[in-house]
Amino acid sequence: MALSRMLLFLCILVILLPQPKAQPNFLYSFCMNDNGNYTANSTYSSNLNTLLSNLSSNKNIDYGFYNFSYGKDNDRVNAIGLCRGDVKQNDCLSCLNDSRVLLTSLCPNQKEAIGWYDKCMLRYSNQSSIFNRMETYPSFFMRNSGNATDVDEFNKVLDTLLNDLISNASSGNSKRKFAASSAKGPGFQTVYGLVQCTPDLSQQDCYACLIQAITGIPQCCDSKKGGRILEPSCNFRYEIYPFYDLANVPPPPAPAPDSATHPSSTDMDSTQGKSSNTSRNVVIAIVVPITALVILIILICIYLRRRRMRSPTQVEARTDHNIPPIKAEDSDEFRSSETLQLDFATIMAATNNFSDENKLGQGGFGPVYK
Repeated sequence: MALSRMLLFLCILVILLPQPKAQPNFLYSFCMNDNGNYTANSTYSSNLNTLLSNLSSNKNIDYGFYNFSYGKDNDRVNAIGLCRGDVKQNDCLSCLNDSRVLLTSLCPNQKEAIGWYDKCMLRYSNQSSIFNRMETYPSFFMRNSGNATDVDEFNKVLDTLLNDLISNASSGNSKRKFAASSAKGPGFQTVYGLVQCTPDLSQQDCYACLIQAITGIPQCCDSKKGGRILEPSCNFRYEIYPFYDLANVPPPPAPAPDSATHPSSTDMDSTQGKSSNTSRNVVIAIVVPITALVILIILICIYLRRRRMRSPTQVEARTDHNIPPIKAEDSDEFRSSETLQLDFATIMAATNNFSDENKLGQGGFGPVYK
């Protein structure tokens, strides 16, 4: 009897104990053999584990970009961790920790490897050239299996949206080069887009990396209502549903400060000797146009407000942001068997290194190849 009770107690205990969380799979990962291998318990292995542990637990950085090195000479390890610009710090560190565990398991001997989750990327190498340098290989793409409606109009909206985002992201600072926004598409759809670079790139390299990436849209995602291309130095994605945290998208970079100079104290003192009539004329000349301009702006605002209240499409555009982040059918569709993953080298081979002989024409995002 006592044995039966003990067995029952153990069964209940096993059921109630928290189950270990399954390690999520990468969207894609690469183990590179070009820069050599290392052995278990070697100095390089110890340095790699120390570096990745420190990187994935560093709470001093709140902008989602980590670029660290550890070790000396041939055993020096360099790593880059990049979280999507809208991801909060705790989620970022959790993603990087999952990356650390999985990537070293998938690539147990390679000195260079890279892996992508939806929210972060982790890359390490024995080469210091991974810092401050545009890298487009290895790369891969994924596409939504659903077709866009009114493809020509959809591509026009997408082209404008991505190019605006690229300009904003490449203008970012050394902590963040990220932009996300949306645009009204055909058929009352909203197109959501996101672009990002590793912020150690220069403005020119970030811009070039993203422009090069979106030229792959006709090959990877032609006529599709969603797609993404991810490279070590940059990535982009677009969908017809919100796939990022709308409330946590940082504002675009501030415009350059006004170059107009303010009058110095000497300039202000020099006007005191003028007559009162001149001063009064100057005041009238300034105040009257300003007053007229203010009245005109107020009238325009009243007109636009009344027009917006009568326009159902503008109200609908604002409420589009309240739809669920990902509908079940959208999620299943994105993960369907039609989801493709190809690296950039495969695309180059298929087009014979983008040979003019394979060129079919010119599309909205660049040349189209067969």
